[in-house]
Amino acid sequence: MSAKTMRAIRLHEFGGPEVLRYDEVPIPRPQPGEVLVRVHAVGLNPPDWYLRDGMPGIPPGLRPPVSFPAVPGSDVSGVVTAVAEDVADFSVGDEVFGMLRFPGFDGRAYAEYVAAPAADLARKPAGVDHVHAAGAAMSGLTAWQHLVELGHDHPNPLQPAQHRPVPLAAGMTVLVNGAAGGVGHLGLQLAKWKGARVIAVASGAHERFLRGLGADEFVDYTKARPEEAVRDVDLVLDTVGGPGSGRFLRTLRRGGTLYYVFVAAYDPAEVARLGVTTSGTQVRSNGRQLGELGRLLDTGTLRVAVDSTFPLADARKAHERAARGHLRGKVVLTAA
Repeated sequence: MSAKTMRAIRLHEFGGPEVLRYDEVPIPRPQPGEVLVRVHAVGLNPPDWYLRDGMPGIPPGLRPPVSFPAVPGSDVSGVVTAVAEDVADFSVGDEVFGMLRFPGFDGRAYAEYVAAPAADLARKPAGVDHVHAAGAAMSGLTAWQHLVELGHDHPNPLQPAQHRPVPLAAGMTVLVNGAAGGVGHLGLQLAKWKGARVIAVASGAHERFLRGLGADEFVDYTKARPEEAVRDVDLVLDTVGGPGSGRFLRTLRRGGTLYYVFVAAYDPAEVARLGVTTSGTQVRSNGRQLGELGRLLDTGTLRVAVDSTFPLADARKAHERAARGHLRGKVVLTAA
């Protein structure tokens, strides 16, 4: 490679993990409002394989246009190597992390360098390495915007009302479904930080891990039905979604709320009969909120679990690992 080129993972067509190609491409140049980041680590997220697959679960009218070749990915941690003239918040040499240009599929994070909007970045906590910082961005912001502060006024295309987080406090009970995953294990810790009592739902192999993060109670869904084992919950954070999400309505007290991270269908009659509500939101890039998360990471209040790491060149293997499911935390690519 020359001094003007880098390696990046690109899609030339939709398909399975085999369509991820390790290409040599030009190093991008930062545009106004951007910095150039030498990428050290990239966090994997479900939108990465939604894009790779051709977004089959998104209605055609809502699918953003994609031009091939496309570089997937949104979550990065690395070092600033160049700064546009109008950027004042970052300098060459700063260690940063962020979720880039989301919602959308134009983050272009699966690369050795990325031109990143400065507004999407925060300084990487000094006590957190690049791998764990890259794993924090989308999952951490998703949990934060659901549970702590939305941070924007964009309308939600999936529901008529704007999402408004319920103020968490001591004495409240929060159930986290899919608690061992990326959003789940960080949402559990944010609820504990706010003083809530937390019930974690996952497979039994994750019990010790989740209790170590602060779970007060654990339900192994392979051995017990959460809707039969748990009652009078104030808030459910369902990070799994899908057709099984409706059963968690029955764990709520009257007046309780279920937050869905992924699209899930509920029977309106059951929601009304139980006297509960449901709400969700689409996570959006927010460097300021990442700075708040970074401070919690730096003090150890939040910990990012890393399921596995793969070199950038092995992005296909990383996607295959994610497809097998039952992740404990995040899958991360290393680029430096």
